[in-house]
Amino acid sequence: MMNRTKCLEVLKGLITDEIVISSYSTASEWVEMTDRALNYYSHGAMGLCSSHGLGMALALPHKRIIVFDGDGSLLMNLGTLVTIAAAAPKNLVHLCFHNGSYEANGGHPLPKRDVDFAGMARSAGVKHVHTLDDFRNFEQQIGGILKQEGPVFADLLIEQGPIGPRAYDDMYKPARRQKLREVLKAGG
Repeated sequence: MMNRTKCLEVLKGLITDEIVISSYSTASEWVEMTDRALNYYSHGAMGLCSSHGLGMALALPHKRIIVFDGDGSLLMNLGTLVTIAAAAPKNLVHLCFHNGSYEANGGHPLPKRDVDFAGMARSAGVKHVHTLDDFRNFEQQIGGILKQEGPVFADLLIEQGPIGPRAYDDMYKPARRQKLREVLKAGG
């Protein structure tokens, strides 16, 4: 099992001009680490992070889209794996931070903690599928995974993070979405 914060620190060093779409626990850590205009936070959309990512990938084929999803969130919208595979956007990387719980809702366990998300993505027809549970392997492989032609799915087996109040209001400010729109209109 890996530590999400450490994984995000590695990702922070690799992500440059890609759009990052995230929600809930991972998003709250990501915004604290790197408050950038190309971050998009899925407000009140548990289960739809991957769908937002697919929509952006199709609408912006010239931009790399990286989704930071949660396992509880993905469970709420498993059909997205089939839809992503069918649409086959070459610019989409879907990372599932898998800790076996609905962390953002108090850490309640998933009905089945050891869900094989990679197996589901593979069965759905996603082009490149990975499972990472060792931090050293993550550090060595994630750079290459982020550059693979999509769709790409990676199941990142992590420890549960802190269960505590999160500052979602700041993350979901309309000004953040406006900045993203401005950057995209300017060709970014």
